[in-house]
Amino acid sequence: MKLMFLGDVMGRSGRNAVTAHLARLREEWKLDFVVVNGENATNGAGLSPAHAKDLLDAGADVITLGDHAFDQKDMLSFVNQEPRVIRPLNFAKGAPGVGARVFEATRGRKVLVTQVLGQVFMKRAFEDPFGQIEQVLKTHPLGGAVQACIVDVHCEATSEKMAMGHWCDGKASMVVGTHTHVPTADAMILPGGTGYLSDAGMCGDYNSVIGMEKAEPMRRFVTGMIKGRFVPAGEEATLSGLYVETDDRTGKAKTIATVRQGGRLEPSGPV
Repeated sequence: MKLMFLGDVMGRSGRNAVTAHLARLREEWKLDFVVVNGENATNGAGLSPAHAKDLLDAGADVITLGDHAFDQKDMLSFVNQEPRVIRPLNFAKGAPGVGARVFEATRGRKVLVTQVLGQVFMKRAFEDPFGQIEQVLKTHPLGGAVQACIVDVHCEATSEKMAMGHWCDGKASMVVGTHTHVPTADAMILPGGTGYLSDAGMCGDYNSVIGMEKAEPMRRFVTGMIKGRFVPAGEEATLSGLYVETDDRTGKAKTIATVRQGGRLEPSGPV
C-alpha cells in the first residue's frame, strides 16, 4: 500500500499548498491513503470545520489534530460529526472525538490511524502516550486486523519521538512526528519494519519563524517583550511530509521517502 503523511498545515498558505499539490500527488504517486495534520490550518491555531472540509475535499483521507485540537471551539462538536478527523488519543478524559479509528483504503484494505501527544517540554501534562498507544496497537495487529497503521506523534522532543518509533517498531507501518514545523532528515525503516521520521515539517511558508511572519517572533527573542500577535506567513508554502510503501501481506514498510513540493524546500538540484 502506498501511504502519504503531510505535516502540520500552517494557515492559508499551507491550505493552499495542499489544495494545489495533493490531487496531483495522489495521481502521480498512485497513493492509496493520505493523512494530513491540520491542527494549525486556521490562522495557525487549531482547525475550523470549514477548513477541515477544504482539506478533505483536496484529497486527505484523514486529518489529525494536536495540542491545539480545540482552539477553534466549533471543533468540539464537529469532531463528533466528522469521523475523518482524529484528535490525540491521550488528550484528556472526556474529550470529544476519538484518538484512533480504522478506515478503508483502496481495494477494501483497512488502515488504522492514531495520534498521541508527547509529554516532554509540552505546556500541559498529557496522559502517558506509550501506554495509550500500546493498547490500540494490541487490539489492531498489523497484518491481521489492519493492513496498515499510521501513528502521528505530536510532541516537542525528538528523543521522545524516537522512543515512540522504537516502541511501535514492527507494530505500525509508519510513525511520524509533528508539532515542531521543521522537517528532519532521518527518514528510515526501523529494524522491525516501521517507517520512521522524527518530524514531517509543516505545509507552510518557510520564509518565516516556524510558519509565523518573522517580525513579532524576532522582536520577542531580541527584546523579551510582546508588541503584537503572531500572524501566519503568507508567501508560497512548501508541502512537506513522508511517503511509505508497505508490503501488503505484513503491513510493514519496504520503501520510504520524504516529500517536498513547492516553495523554498522543494529540491532544485542534487541532494
